Amino acid sequence: MIFAVVLALTVLGCFLFRRVVAAHPALLYGFALVVDVAYLAADYLDAPFWLWSPLFVLVQKCMLSLALFTVVMYIGCFPHSSRVSYWLRPVRAELSIAACLLAAGHMAAYLGTYVSRFVAGSARGNVAVAFAVALGLLVLILVLGITSLHSIKRRMPSERWKQVQKWAYPFFGLIYVHLALMLAPSALGGGASAQESLAVYTAVFGVYAVARVARALAEHREASASLREMPPNPSEPLSGLGEDEWQEAPSV
Repeated sequence: MIFAVVLALTVLGCFLFRRVVAAHPALLYGFALVVDVAYLAADYLDAPFWLWSPLFVLVQKCMLSLALFTVVMYIGCFPHSSRVSYWLRPVRAELSIAACLLAAGHMAAYLGTYVSRFVAGSARGNVAVAFAVALGLLVLILVLGITSLHSIKRRMPSERWKQVQKWAYPFFGLIYVHLALMLAPSALGGGASAQESLAVYTAVFGVYAVARVARALAEHREASASLREMPPNPSEPLSGLGEDEWQEAPSV
């Protein structure tokens, strides 16, 4: 399945180029924008198939953006002390922003199709619902993407920033709903490719949901144990976010 290949290569790239991304995030953002523009230009100019096809998969099918969001999702499933967390948490926000930029290219590619179908009155059923979900995703991607910028994060109170970033969880859920709505008709009609894609996406998001809940429960137990071991000190409050905790809050 193509997405599995894109995801594997994306994970490899995140590990290999994590230091470059941390030192020069603008390079990653520029790459995402170049890929978007290259696809839109190739589609408009009727470029050769060998050039158009990979860009179609990465941008219009949104596989590169989805692969980056998957990496961002799963980073939160690893303990802070793990090697994966140590390597990738420092660039989690940067990966999120790049995924948002690539998703913008996907949205731009499909906007004309959705609008024309609504004008013609043919957008019904799952297509209409998928479009409504896409609008919700657009709002969330703007809010989460903008607040992932370090310049914005520094200006926000830590508690408010953390509350905003918790919208990442319904955002991830809506991504799956959108994918399922688009693939379900073909899958139910016997389309082998759609069935395979839906199975892979269900596995990716299902495993994430279980792993993230398990990590949250583990963190709760660790925090409770720390509080029980901490001697009472009236001069130090037991609530509130420290700088380290703020930096590690959920991010998209």
